[in-house]
Amino acid sequence: MGTRGIQTAVVGVGGYAGMELSRLLLHHPRLKGVAPVFAGRPEAAGLSAGSPMALTAIHPRLMDNNGSAGLVVEPFSWELFASRGVEVLFLATPHEQSREWVPEALERGIRVIDLSGAWRLNDSSNRTVYKFEDEGSGAAVAVQAKSVYGMPELHRDEIREAALIANPGCYATSIILALKPLIEKGWVNLERGIVCDSKSGVSGAGKAPTAKTHFMYAADNLSAYGVFGHRHTGELLEQLHLAPEQIIFTPHLLPIPRGILSTIYVGFNQSMRPEQIQSCFDDFYKDSPMVRVFRDGELPQIQYSAYTNFCDIGFQLSKDGKRCVIVSCLDNLLKGAAGQAVQNLNLMYGWNEAEGLV
Repeated sequence: MGTRGIQTAVVGVGGYAGMELSRLLLHHPRLKGVAPVFAGRPEAAGLSAGSPMALTAIHPRLMDNNGSAGLVVEPFSWELFASRGVEVLFLATPHEQSREWVPEALERGIRVIDLSGAWRLNDSSNRTVYKFEDEGSGAAVAVQAKSVYGMPELHRDEIREAALIANPGCYATSIILALKPLIEKGWVNLERGIVCDSKSGVSGAGKAPTAKTHFMYAADNLSAYGVFGHRHTGELLEQLHLAPEQIIFTPHLLPIPRGILSTIYVGFNQSMRPEQIQSCFDDFYKDSPMVRVFRDGELPQIQYSAYTNFCDIGFQLSKDGKRCVIVSCLDNLLKGAAGQAVQNLNLMYGWNEAEGLV
């Protein structure tokens, strides 16, 4: 690939993931001199009809001395993207909006990296949780067939050629990366079942305040939610090739701004040694720069991966070698969202997978 900057566009810049995505793209070494086109629905971005808004008015954190003050968020239109020569469209939008916009983007020859859950799931039974209005339509089926689940550690080759990347969910990323090597080996006792206890900072719920995410509810509290019904469960089933009865996933809300810690409990079919587990993780992720495997006995913490694009994985094995606790940590806004999206962009254009992320 040449070194010419790719013209990107970001829709949904107003949210937390949209802000992180904008920051990463503005400082990406391959995109110097080619700032993203920032666009949004007027009502969502606080724009009056036809009137742009300064990017730094929405996110003062993005202000720098390299021209960011002159960047604006403009009302969304396909004509805007055509006039700017947009080649890759990032959607940090609600899934309903992504379902509407992705088909037209693909028809216009624009590659899409979608951070929503709109196109992550191949099994219609797993998609029922979203209640898509176009479920089963010919257009939706055709788009879904083009979608690639955007987890580089599992689908690098498909991502390189994809027109549509469905960026994984944050919880799902932490759990899938922790379990995939062991399940692929056939070591996990699936009849016994897997338990995933996951905790996320409040930013995982999005920017719009709710009764359960405002300060008075979340501070000094820890609460479970989405039991047996969280939207990321389908991703676990499909990417790990599990049946619903083989895994329990329970998310919790932590009173911190960002970060995810998943504690995962598995049993093995036979007694294992720590060096076997260590070697399994090391071998599986030897070519994955965004996964850090801790040494036996060391466990990740949220503070180690916060504000990075790393997923940290560690484990401890029971004395009998048949029970294992795996701890997986990541930043829900980076490896769980915006950073993984940029990691996918790097793969799509043949760049170093970690470029702009470390």
